[in-house]
Amino acid sequence: MSSSTDFQGLFDAAPISLWLEDYSQLKQLFDSWRAEGVEDLESHLRADPTRLSTCIRCLKVLQVNQQTLQQFGAETQQELIDALDKVFSDDIEQGMVREFQMLWDGVLDFSNQSVNYTLSGQRLDIRIHVRVLPGHESRWDRVMVSLQDISASVRDLRQLSFSERYARSLFELSPVSLWVEDFSGVKELMDAVRASGIQDFRTFLDVHPDFVSRCMAKIRVLDVNQHTLAMFAARDKDELISRQDDVFRGEMRASFAEQLMDLWHGKLHQVREVVNYALDGELINIHMQFAVMPGHEAAWDRVLVSLVDITARRKAEAYLEYLGTHDSLTRLRNRAYYNEELNRMTRRGVWPMSIVAMDLNGLKQVNDSQGHAAGDALLRRVGEVLTKAGEELPGICMARTGGDEFVALIPGADERAAQHLMSRIENIMELNNQFYPGQKLSLSMGYATCKAPAEVEAAIHRADQLMFRNKKDFYAESGLDRRQ
Repeated sequence: MSSSTDFQGLFDAAPISLWLEDYSQLKQLFDSWRAEGVEDLESHLRADPTRLSTCIRCLKVLQVNQQTLQQFGAETQQELIDALDKVFSDDIEQGMVREFQMLWDGVLDFSNQSVNYTLSGQRLDIRIHVRVLPGHESRWDRVMVSLQDISASVRDLRQLSFSERYARSLFELSPVSLWVEDFSGVKELMDAVRASGIQDFRTFLDVHPDFVSRCMAKIRVLDVNQHTLAMFAARDKDELISRQDDVFRGEMRASFAEQLMDLWHGKLHQVREVVNYALDGELINIHMQFAVMPGHEAAWDRVLVSLVDITARRKAEAYLEYLGTHDSLTRLRNRAYYNEELNRMTRRGVWPMSIVAMDLNGLKQVNDSQGHAAGDALLRRVGEVLTKAGEELPGICMARTGGDEFVALIPGADERAAQHLMSRIENIMELNNQFYPGQKLSLSMGYATCKAPAEVEAAIHRADQLMFRNKKDFYAESGLDRRQ
């Protein structure tokens, strides 16, 4: 069997698309352009789009193998050649310019990636390899072109790229703050502690509180999303990452210690409420979810932390709690809180304890003559006076227990302390009356002191009786009838 027969057999049986082509007309065209002074082929082709078409027409297909016919859906070679305008669509122009530039530069063996189409219109992503056969370098009259169908891998890469862009979009556009962090340094520190024989990690943290700070310093923030920047008032990611100490401070140290305790016990998914700070100093109450990502459990080198701002919720809860323990008009403690505090102080109070009973004078007359709005204004003034008066007494409970009734519980206070409080109330009330001309603010007061739980009820009664006696004197001196 001759070598030409061998070549033909190998050519026809090759499992890859092979094209034997004649580029001699292309070389002649290039030689003529060089003679005309053309130096930059790409610029020359782009200056006149018809020149690229002329180059393509110079390529002559001599033979294709069976794999080529099968790949492009052609029955015969002639059918394929007659339909080359369908095979080489507009998509290949950029690729052809690169290939012609390689030949122009004298590179006679090169690869490229391009797009062809089957005769039925199906897209084929191909890797093309062009080689001028040995012995034909001077004329380019025998060129072997191989086409490898890489459509499947291109589709996979395109799908992977889409998935990555989709995941990145979900990350960046998430309406919650997302942080990707590296805790591998934290794990190394904790593994070293465990290897040293420590079993009671909580006691270890109590004895070595600096270990928490060391762990915090080992956390590396790898990425954050756009919502995080807005939530923490950061201009960009670099600013936020470089100022982590401004974000994770104060109360965060205690909560991070608890987080380390959970990690010590193997809890790689955690949920807790913490406090962070924005870069402008604003406190942020946060619901945090912490999770070591799947596949990274051995090193903790990829951790996803999601943060939801619950500051508004916490403020609402605090306000509801405030309403449950405070009188909305005077902003003093309400009767329910007073009763609980009285029971608590009676059980575990600091002795002696003093009680100051107070009653607003003339409230009924103001309500009847000027309306309840004026009476409410008077009550608010009482709240201002009593709040200011009790500022210097730790643990005091200043409460409104009825319409015009008020009481102060003062733990650890004897008679002198109770008298001092009443004197302070009188002085502040005098200043208040100067600030609010018109209706004068007046309180009847009485006090008593007890030294044991069994004496509390009697002390309250004595304080009330003394207050009522003073109130009776007030109405007698002012000529007013308390019942009117």
